[in-house]
Amino acid sequence: MEQEANPPEIPAWHYEEKGERKGPVAESAIVQLIKDGKLTYGNMIWKKGLQGWTKLEDSDLKVHLNDDQPPPFTGEMVNNTIVWILACAPIIGLILEYMIARKQFPGASDDFLIKQVTSGSYWYITVILNVGLAYFDVIRLGKAGHNTDKFKGMTWLVPVYLYQRSEALKQNKAYFITWILCFILMLFA
Repeated sequence: MEQEANPPEIPAWHYEEKGERKGPVAESAIVQLIKDGKLTYGNMIWKKGLQGWTKLEDSDLKVHLNDDQPPPFTGEMVNNTIVWILACAPIIGLILEYMIARKQFPGASDDFLIKQVTSGSYWYITVILNVGLAYFDVIRLGKAGHNTDKFKGMTWLVPVYLYQRSEALKQNKAYFITWILCFILMLFA
């Protein structure tokens, strides 16, 4: 009777990806995800026997992390200045639209300028402001050591980006909610 050289691995590991539970997968699959950079500092993992979901860097799998690089800044260490400006961008954009209308039509009445802005003549200014701030925030997160691949393509969809950012940094949803409220206020301005 022949014995197998390596018995097949039993899928036992679960992991978190973008706020979703994935798995079960074999340990070798988890190790490959770490080597590929898809799982890194801050990602949560679990298998039977652990007390609960555990940060990858607090588990036995830490040995597979690239220790040449320091872990990313935690949510409270990341500079959130840009994201708070972004949270208020719908209102800031409206103000910029008004200022540009005033520059384009010097001496025009406030009613005329407000009508120009509310008619949507300058909508692109607010869009550029929102997308630009989101893009610069992604750059800043990258410099803080976070894997920003998960945000690719989301910077133009600002509320989705803000929600994903708060999830990835394990922060509350305050800037996401602020953006939604500012957007609603902008609609009624």
